[in-house]
Amino acid sequence: MKFSVSALLVGLVASVHADGNVERIPDSEWDHILHGSDILSQRSTETAKTDGYLADYTLRSRIVDPSALKVDTVKQLSGYIDDDANDKHLFFWFFESRNNPAKDPVVLWLNGGPGCSSMNGLFTELGPATIPRSDLKPVRNNYSWNNNASVIFVDQPVNTGFSYSGTSVGTSVASAKDLYSLLTFFFKQYPQYATQDFHISGESYAGHYIPVTAAEILSHADRNINLKSILVGNGMTEPLTQYDYYRPMACGQGGYNAVLGQSDCRTMDNALPECKRRIKSCYDTENASTCQSATNYCNNNVLSVYSRSGKDVYDIRKNNGEGTPEYSTQFLNSNTTRKAIGAERKWTLCDGSVYQAFSNTGDWMKPIYRVVPGLLAKIPVLIYAGDADYICNWLGNRAWAKALEWPGKAAFNQASVQPLKLGGSGKEYGKVTHSGNFNFMQIYGAGHMVPEDQPVSSLDFFNRWIWGEWKN
Repeated sequence: MKFSVSALLVGLVASVHADGNVERIPDSEWDHILHGSDILSQRSTETAKTDGYLADYTLRSRIVDPSALKVDTVKQLSGYIDDDANDKHLFFWFFESRNNPAKDPVVLWLNGGPGCSSMNGLFTELGPATIPRSDLKPVRNNYSWNNNASVIFVDQPVNTGFSYSGTSVGTSVASAKDLYSLLTFFFKQYPQYATQDFHISGESYAGHYIPVTAAEILSHADRNINLKSILVGNGMTEPLTQYDYYRPMACGQGGYNAVLGQSDCRTMDNALPECKRRIKSCYDTENASTCQSATNYCNNNVLSVYSRSGKDVYDIRKNNGEGTPEYSTQFLNSNTTRKAIGAERKWTLCDGSVYQAFSNTGDWMKPIYRVVPGLLAKIPVLIYAGDADYICNWLGNRAWAKALEWPGKAAFNQASVQPLKLGGSGKEYGKVTHSGNFNFMQIYGAGHMVPEDQPVSSLDFFNRWIWGEWKN
């Protein structure tokens, strides 16, 4: 999901904070309730000590009647993972695979922000339906990622989308612990999915969430989460390198015509050294105020130059305001939808309080990428990028992938770049670099939201990825 442009430039989200009124549904209206004590009773004594905090969590879940909403005909589950001790409640909506749910992989999808709902990814990108008309009738998405995988969409961190809390979460590390808890409980309650391959996918600020969540999962020896890979689309993961590529992308070196004049390009060049100095200080200290200072300076002095041009930060080919209307907000907030899925609060696309909480800790600029080498030692990693995106552009993502220090760096940088082609037509839709467990894809003609802009191509590489075509 998108970043808020105003958030990037002034440190505040312009979107309206979601209605804080919560209507907790009685336990009798849920099909299943799983308590943390049920999880810990089956753990070893040592593991129970490590995961003792799970005792505070409870999973409430229900079967969603497909005929009630007509989003898809497959089996659906929804619910909340509750940490009542800290008043945190994460919402999820799960769709089984349209193909063979008994054998197909399970995939977690996360949108970014921070503070933007994964329900938007569900209804505008890769989910089983869109809501394109004012009659609010779902229209089948033939290129949904649940064609060959079961997909779970989670509103996280707390206070995002249908999730809520009386407190806040302000770091990717803290949100990863909540996600680990949700997944642990989900696979315990629904063990038929626990033995299948599991992948974590997402875009944008999920470039922070996903690596940290994967590392959190892998740190638990006695886990019931069969993690096999991660996929990050147009992510923000390594800002010290990625900020180097805002000027080239805007000034004609990213495969599209320049959208800024020479004067603006020079302005960005002049601001970059101080921007990078501040990011480096953040990397060195990981101090909240130092990292927040880097975010504010870089976004106000580098990104602001592009934003003043009137071009869309999510697609360099477009001007601000261009796009197709969609009605997912009305659909998600209808009484029919909220009753069917058990949503306990009003839904908003992005929540300003979440962005502010992350801004206060300086999470944006922190060196999340440092966990990636450890992941590569255990699982495959895919970085993919639509090549028309500006905010998390393909140049910067390719650059940090090449700069990453890991044992396979030399081989990755020497690997040949291969075309990505559709089966049947043979149409080339991108390029892939593969070596060991590391993979980078450039997807032609897609902006920030690849599955929305190039649904056929995105489903093709997604299916090939989960089927193991680029497995080491």
